[in-house]
Amino acid sequence: MFKKCLFPLALGLFLLPACNNSSSTEGQDDSMGQFADDENFKDAHQSPDSLGYQGKGQMVEFDTPDGQKGSAYLVTPEAANGSVLFVIHEWWGLNDHIKREADRLAGELSGTTVYALDLYDGKIADNPDQAGQYMQAVQEDRLNAIINGALAQAGPEAKVATIGWCFGGGWSLRSSILAGKQGAGCVMYYGMPVQEAQKLAPLQADVLGLFAKQDDWINQEVVDKFSALAKATGKDLEVHWFDAKHAFANPSQPSYDQSAAQDANALALEFLKARL
Repeated sequence: MFKKCLFPLALGLFLLPACNNSSSTEGQDDSMGQFADDENFKDAHQSPDSLGYQGKGQMVEFDTPDGQKGSAYLVTPEAANGSVLFVIHEWWGLNDHIKREADRLAGELSGTTVYALDLYDGKIADNPDQAGQYMQAVQEDRLNAIINGALAQAGPEAKVATIGWCFGGGWSLRSSILAGKQGAGCVMYYGMPVQEAQKLAPLQADVLGLFAKQDDWINQEVVDKFSALAKATGKDLEVHWFDAKHAFANPSQPSYDQSAAQDANALALEFLKARL
């Protein structure tokens, strides 16, 4: 982990204006949506199988601050201990694979209430073109409203950790930023990190980043920049690299690497258990 420290010059550079794709075409895009039209990115994914999964949880709705409703796949423990885990889906949406992951994590984290958030408002993609369209179409304000609604549902005293993959990896980080002082820990698998100090500043949770050496998109340059930003803003970031491809932890994808996935999942679980 990095020692908390500040480097004024570096911090000043990181504070230079930049915008994401939801509000402006200027600046550097820090969302996964920039890859939605990348044919190589789409070719690296195959349509996930429908598992017909009947899990332990149930779909629930909650109010969101924009006057709408949000939804999540909720797994409740027999004896809740006040800890909450937000599970954030990939670009496919809240599908059977993510529900199964939510159940797996709930089974490993005794006493933790697990919300697998639906950031697509019910839409689930079954092919890469559709997934790209959904990912590109998301509005940051709406996603923030869903996450803030889930935080309100969890309650002001809850310790909140987050975990996500790809699109969900980036939004795991953003969810932990929104959690503020309630943030207990953030796990991001090969997701696009924020790239501005002013966006990262509210983060209080430690971050575990799990990245792939053969990832052509969330690559060494992207992660190195995030590591420098974390160091400059005094955040605790632990990074692990795996000799694998993007989406290596998803068993429904051709890039799945069982050994790397098991190692990454073990690190993620150890990290979360230490903080929840």
